[in-house]
Amino acid sequence: MNKVYATTAEAIADVDDGAVIMFGGFGSAGSPTNLILALAEKGTKDITAISNNIGLGDKLDTLCQNKQIRKFIGSFPIRATSQRPDLLYQAYLAGEVEIEVVPQGTMAERIRVGGAGIGGFYTPTGIGTSVAEGKEERVIDGVRHLLEFPLKADFAFIKAYKADTMGNLVYRMSTRNFNPIMATAARITIVDVEEIVEPGDLDPEAIATPGIYVDRIVKGPKHDLHGFE
Repeated sequence: MNKVYATTAEAIADVDDGAVIMFGGFGSAGSPTNLILALAEKGTKDITAISNNIGLGDKLDTLCQNKQIRKFIGSFPIRATSQRPDLLYQAYLAGEVEIEVVPQGTMAERIRVGGAGIGGFYTPTGIGTSVAEGKEERVIDGVRHLLEFPLKADFAFIKAYKADTMGNLVYRMSTRNFNPIMATAARITIVDVEEIVEPGDLDPEAIATPGIYVDRIVKGPKHDLHGFE
């Protein structure tokens, strides 16, 4: 099955208002920049964005600037800088955006169990903080734990180094962060890749995400985001 799309606009054409979208990446590393920019151009509104961070070279700031995000779920929603305003925080203060802060390890596990079909898990992380508000607690081996539920999405926008036309993915160095687990936890997974090859051209030992988790692939231009442009 050929999963390659000619343009990013075609790949995200059915991402409608109100969609829940996971965005891979850790800072600028592994961010699906071309898909984010296409979404900004499309103008989809009321997005629930699930991402480790926002505005650290990942271009998600663009969606904030366009007022396309209704809710953000992530570990680093705010960044302090004198060079650029924090658009998400400003929107939050204005009552335009809801923010759910999730400890990083908890967030990774919530996504993983979402993809694995597990109903939830207990963790001691967050006990005694605002993270625990309204959550069920249980004592395990004498330690208080919080019940956390899976994170799932309508779409996962992820970044990979190489893909074959069947959707098998290879990541490069630190781009293998949230991308592999997000690929498993969405109804539709769309991949921004640097290179597309034929089946059999990838080293099977290097494939981190099997094509069964991938629905669409699109090749876009490379972006230098190290300067947080």
